[in-house]
Amino acid sequence: MRPTPSRRHVLKTVVAGLSAATLPRLAPAQTATQRPPQPAAKPNPYRVNEPVSIEVNARPLPSFDIRDRSRVRFGSLEYRSGLILTSSFSGFGGLSALRLDPRGERFIAVSDQGSWFTGRIVYRGREMVGLDEVEAAPLLGPDGKPITARGWYDSESLALDGSLVYVGLERVNQVLRYDFAKGFTRARGEVVPLPPAVRKLPNNKGLEGLVLVPKGLPLAGTLIAFSERGLDSNGNLVAFLVGGKTPGQFSVRRTENFDISDAALLPAGDLLILERKFSWFGGVGIRIRRVALSQIAPGAVIDGPAIFSADLSNEIDNMEGIDVYVTEAGETVLTMISDDNFSLIQRNLLLQFTLVE
Repeated sequence: MRPTPSRRHVLKTVVAGLSAATLPRLAPAQTATQRPPQPAAKPNPYRVNEPVSIEVNARPLPSFDIRDRSRVRFGSLEYRSGLILTSSFSGFGGLSALRLDPRGERFIAVSDQGSWFTGRIVYRGREMVGLDEVEAAPLLGPDGKPITARGWYDSESLALDGSLVYVGLERVNQVLRYDFAKGFTRARGEVVPLPPAVRKLPNNKGLEGLVLVPKGLPLAGTLIAFSERGLDSNGNLVAFLVGGKTPGQFSVRRTENFDISDAALLPAGDLLILERKFSWFGGVGIRIRRVALSQIAPGAVIDGPAIFSADLSNEIDNMEGIDVYVTEAGETVLTMISDDNFSLIQRNLLLQFTLVE
């Protein structure tokens, strides 16, 4: 308890009358009245503090429809295979985004606890059967320390541009750029300048999806950043064009209370937007909308048809990441991943579908 004002006044008077030689004798008494040191904060078991190889177990999902196991067609998609992923490593989970190599084998993923996960998808024929060579590592900031040391951790989105990897952080609404040619997951992130409006996005509904438009397509060289539920004056979902020839802001028409989870580009240039919604009465729902990249421009409101939708009658969870690759046979494959929120009642799912044009 703090001393009363009258006692403080008395102490000041006494100290003022003491000689300099006397003051050192008071030091032990003064030190004794200081607060005891606070106990160190408990480490977060879900965060990765240093690179480590881990084992991930995979259980197959032979069908996507829970009620009709023979069904394989869902909108414009055809189910290929799926896995339920688990690990004894406490930091495995919270998977929020992934990007694949052109063969659909090597992957980069991020956890919303500020961690990298890299490795290889193992196939048997066209079906996924497991993960191999999986490594976890912390995302590093510009200072070379884990971003969690500065209170950044909600890594929700990924975009690739050659060796450059862009990571979107939701709660602080920042984007970090990593050059994997300089140390792979040991590389330091550099803060990417963003429009001031990005900072005004909601704390937990901010940057959720990133797409880097490659050469040869409209908006080439532009980083497209989607908010989860940042709304414009008409209630549509806010997104940004960062860099490129026409930077600016546009919107995605919001319907049926869906929010944006992620996005990916088809080889021909159409944009796939993964969306989800949740209510205590209606449960979880997801859908994918297909939008022509040519629609996107500063000030535009884009929209497109839903090519896929699913709910709890299907093998879904909190689906947060999507990517696309093309097989040697010319099939366009969509890969989705879910974030289990490190919850015992949720799952880390890895699902693949063929796009049926």
